[in-house]
Amino acid sequence: MKRLAAISTLVAALALAADASAQTPPAAQKAEAEKGAAKAKAKPPAAPKKSAAPAAEARPAAPSPAASPTPGDPNVDLVYGAYQRGEYKTAFDLASARAQAGDPKAMTMLGELSANALGARRDEAKALYWYKRAADAGEREAMFALAMMRIAGRGGPADRQEAVKLLASAAKLGEAKAAYNLALLYLDGQTLPQDFKRAAELLRMASDAGNADAQYALATFYKEGTGVEKDLEKSARLLQAASLADNVDAEVEYAIALFNGTGTPKNQAAAVALLRRAAKQGSPIAQNRLARVLVTGQGAPMDKIEGLKWHLVAKTVGKGDLFLDEAFAQLSADDRAKVEDAVRRWLGKPFAW
Repeated sequence: MKRLAAISTLVAALALAADASAQTPPAAQKAEAEKGAAKAKAKPPAAPKKSAAPAAEARPAAPSPAASPTPGDPNVDLVYGAYQRGEYKTAFDLASARAQAGDPKAMTMLGELSANALGARRDEAKALYWYKRAADAGEREAMFALAMMRIAGRGGPADRQEAVKLLASAAKLGEAKAAYNLALLYLDGQTLPQDFKRAAELLRMASDAGNADAQYALATFYKEGTGVEKDLEKSARLLQAASLADNVDAEVEYAIALFNGTGTPKNQAAAVALLRRAAKQGSPIAQNRLARVLVTGQGAPMDKIEGLKWHLVAKTVGKGDLFLDEAFAQLSADDRAKVEDAVRRWLGKPFAW
């Protein structure tokens, strides 16, 4: 039962991975958004971070981008270049001509643009059409995108069985996101029979291809001994790799491993630096751990004002801590005011806790 509960928690965590907070404090997010809007259109979603996991019925992740430029092909480079610059109408026009000539990468690009209202009005039925044509031509990015649309029921009826076949085909062709999402289906045990060993194999495939979400998930497998032999050193190495790729959950877990010396040499200074980074990215777990470090002075110089600021920030999203509540209550009135002011400045608004 304990293992099943842990796996259930992992599935939920992975399914929500795409909701990671921005790296700026809430008070600055509006300004950042306005600043971004004044520039080119926001860049389209890349590989699912925390992926659009099938178990969560999430929207399909955009190809990243599917039309990766083929060296030596100036036509593909033009389409991809326009896409990267945010010139979506130009990309749409160029891809349309290439798609009519039978280019599957251009077809996949048209699916991406149509599905996400980039350069043309949103048309999920048309996106489905182009993805299917590209998938039939063997384009693995299109297979993945089509699978995710089938799972979510976008552009037509949901069809999980077709989605599974598409994910399996794309994974065989080396599509890391497909292998990762197929692993989640084996892990979840609803669309496919629950199979931890097969899930681990697929996660390893995606992990070896550099997928940070898969690295984080596989690290959890090695930590718990799920589908693989328990190996804390492999777990720590995978957490490090995912952390370097900016997976916030992995940053937190790797920081904890470093702090305790679990599967890796103890390095509390590096651990605290990672906790700070993840805390600033909006992780309430990192905020809580960092608060304890700073309040107790274990692993970093004691700083109760800063530490309790992070405690209250984490508490606004439900991450409470009685020990830190007591530490806050013991502060002088002046210090409590300093903490509350720091929280208001971080959140950019009044708060209640």
